[in-house]
Order: sequence, then C-alpha cells, then structure tokens
Amino acid sequence: MFSVSLNLLLGYTGLFSFGHAMFFGAGGYGTALALKHVSGLALLPAVGAGVLASLVLALVLAPIVVRVSGTAFAMLHLAFSQVLYVLALKLRAITGGEDGIGNFPIPPLNIPGVASLPMKDSPQNFYYFAIVLLALSLWLMWFFTKTPFGQVQLAIRENAKRTDYLGFKVPQSKAVIYLVSAAFAGVSGSLYGLFHNLVSADGAFGALVSFAPIINIMIGGIGSFMGPILGTALFQVIEEVTSRFTERVELVIGLIFVFVIMFAPLGVLGTAKMLKQKWLAGRTARDVVQRAA
Repeated sequence: MFSVSLNLLLGYTGLFSFGHAMFFGAGGYGTALALKHVSGLALLPAVGAGVLASLVLALVLAPIVVRVSGTAFAMLHLAFSQVLYVLALKLRAITGGEDGIGNFPIPPLNIPGVASLPMKDSPQNFYYFAIVLLALSLWLMWFFTKTPFGQVQLAIRENAKRTDYLGFKVPQSKAVIYLVSAAFAGVSGSLYGLFHNLVSADGAFGALVSFAPIINIMIGGIGSFMGPILGTALFQVIEEVTSRFTERVELVIGLIFVFVIMFAPLGVLGTAKMLKQKWLAGRTARDVVQRAA
C-alpha cells in the first residue's frame, strides 16, 4: 500500500519524492498517540486518526511543494522527512524518542450487531482485518487512476505546461493527488504500527523507509499500477532468502537495485512489455515477408 501510494506521485504524476516516509510515519504516530491518550477509542477511528495526521501534514506542505518539480521536489521532501525524524527523536515526552511508542492498547474491531473481534492477541483476526483494508485501499487507488482526474495525472507527467495551457490548474491538481497519496501512506503507516504495536523514529521516518518503496517501484515497473505490488513481493522474497545466508541484506538489495537501473530501467513489468512488443513486431515483420514471398 505504501509503495502504491508513492507510485501515484512517482509513476503517474512524475513527482519523485525522497521523503514519502513522513506520511507513513505520521500515520503510525497518529494512531499510536490516539490509542495511548484517548481511552475507549475504537479501532477504525484510531486508523482514521493516523490518516488525519498524514492529511494535515500534507495540507501544510502542499502549498510549498506543488509549485516545484523534479530535483527540487525530491530534495524538499528529503529535507522535510529528516526534520520530522529529528523532531521524533527530540520530542521525547510526546514521541518516546529513540524508544518510540510501544505497547499501546489495540482495541477490538466492533461490528455493531454482529461481533467484536479481538486484535491484539489474535493474529488471525488482525490478518484478515489488514487484508480487507489493504484490498479496499488498493481498489480505491486503482479507481482513482481510472477516473478523468487520473488522466490529468498522466498529462501532468508528460507535459505540465501543455496541461496548464489546456485549462487544467496544475498546482491545484498536484495538491489533490498529493493529499490522496499522503492519505493512503498514512493508512499503511497506521497498519504497520498496529501490527508491531510499536512506532519508532527509525521505523517510521528513517531514510531507508523512504527508499524502500522507490526500490519496490523500480524493480516492479514504474508507471504501472501492478508494478509496485510485484516489486514489493520480489523485494520481500529477496530479503527473506538473502537473510538466510548473510547479514548484509542491504548490500545485496543495493546491488540488485543498481543492476535493475543499469539493465532493466523499466522494471520487471516494463521489460516484459517491451520484449512482448518486440516479439510481436518481429512476428508481424515475418508475416509480411512470407506474404510478399
């Protein structure tokens, strides 16, 4: 979910962010703080608190970042993300500092008139809760890309000046896309915090947290909706297999990332699509030659 939310910016709108972890972390900390300080808070409102924290952060930053693009956009987000990382470490009374916020209460999922499903001591219930929330979020993001506004995303990516000339307000359109991306990043951060029952500065705002979805998108295929999903699956498999043989998992993943950038910049799906097009073009050419003969 986190990778797909970044892909709404990177793959569909052409906005490269090095600091998307700040929305992931805001979602995690928002949910953890709400559950810690608001007694009797239900599960879904707690997730909503995390999404609200991400949206508020996006609303504060949007007037600044939507007016830039390219390197400026990427570096601004890297700077803002590092500011939040330092604040999470320094504001120990609120965030718990390096220790983070852990062991906060996780309420059951109450379905009025049906059942009350415990979450904290029932991994199976939490698994299905997370799967449903994941599927719903992915469907909503996919639907967003298929709306007319999704076509505006692609237009901004291809040529922002021409899109503005056609009458679409590019900064305002970027702001809407930015808010949607931040909201779903907040959902993923909230779920991550609930799963571990811990939210920390390194696990929420760290640089590696921002780089992970970029790697997933590049490996799977930038510009396609399924690319980040496939890339995340491959990333997890590579990480799991590599960890059985060496502790230098980051080194192996880094080398694979370099290999992808050098030899398969379109990712797995993009490379497969290109090879398919070449094969179809070659077959068409052979058919033409045979007919001519």
